[in-house]
Amino acid sequence: MNHELLRRLSNAPGVSGFEDAVQAIVLDDLGSTCREVTQDRLGNVIGFRPATAAAGGPAGRLVIAAHSDEIGMLVQHISADGFVKFAPVGGLHVASTMSQPVVIHGRRPVRGVIVPDVPPKDDYRPLNEMIIDVGLSRTEVLELIEVGDPITFAQEYVQLNERVCMGRNFDDRIGTYCLLEMMRRLDDTAIDVYAVSTVQEEVGVRGMPVVAYAIEPDIGIAIDGSLSRGPYPELQGHTCEMGDGTGIYLMDNLTIGDRRLVSFLIDLCREHGIAFQRNIGGGTDASALQRVRAGSLSTTVGAPVRYMHSTVQLCHVDDIEATVALLAIFAQHAHELLEKSP
Repeated sequence: MNHELLRRLSNAPGVSGFEDAVQAIVLDDLGSTCREVTQDRLGNVIGFRPATAAAGGPAGRLVIAAHSDEIGMLVQHISADGFVKFAPVGGLHVASTMSQPVVIHGRRPVRGVIVPDVPPKDDYRPLNEMIIDVGLSRTEVLELIEVGDPITFAQEYVQLNERVCMGRNFDDRIGTYCLLEMMRRLDDTAIDVYAVSTVQEEVGVRGMPVVAYAIEPDIGIAIDGSLSRGPYPELQGHTCEMGDGTGIYLMDNLTIGDRRLVSFLIDLCREHGIAFQRNIGGGTDASALQRVRAGSLSTTVGAPVRYMHSTVQLCHVDDIEATVALLAIFAQHAHELLEKSP
């Protein structure tokens, strides 16, 4: 487990539409594992590794993709007293937003806090009424910040213990880590492999359709967090448990996983001793992979992440390792699935 790479990915700011810092890491890393690395007009990064092993016919095309963006905010208004109102970017939870420290990425990074309700109330005020206090006068604020600047939560990567890590954006920096690590471990394949780091997934799966249209893959796998059970009753209905293996998506809110692909992934896990779980729920880039142009055999895999869309997302290193192992082995056997499928 490369904790330093995961730390760099997790600490890099990357609100939807402002993914440059994350994509710079991805560009550099894929440069050592791919024959060609490009970035399209929307900001998606595509690493290409051609088939190097013989197959029964022309090499197919496999896309494995993780999204680089995270939920956050944009500066919407600066008051006469120097307080900052914001517009949410992606699915912010009210309870996970109140009282959080943040970083406004203006002319230089400016730290602030989302003002708590005083006195504390039973119900949090809505997002459109929340305010950021950066402790500066309006004149000082205007020298550093302007409307449209992105805002990230300030929480950085933490290794809670030997097995569990925490980050504000493990949805989907865990996926980005798995993508890069998988490419490092990949042996010869009989299928062309495209490692893709997409943009703007959190605001409606906007980056992936551009990539899927350009590549027209035969098989597409998104890497994203599987829904993990937790202590509250509302979390008990999730089908995955942190520490019990990678999650294989059967269905989410946007995609029904291709049954042939899902069965193939499960068979590989059983054959190679990779711990896995069945995930139901969420919504990922697989929806675009499945439906653009002629479509592809698609689903999502990923380590269970507890408390997604909060600033304290947890993930188990064994689940991360299981995800990387499955992706690498699948890429080496993906041509066999194509030979079985129409």
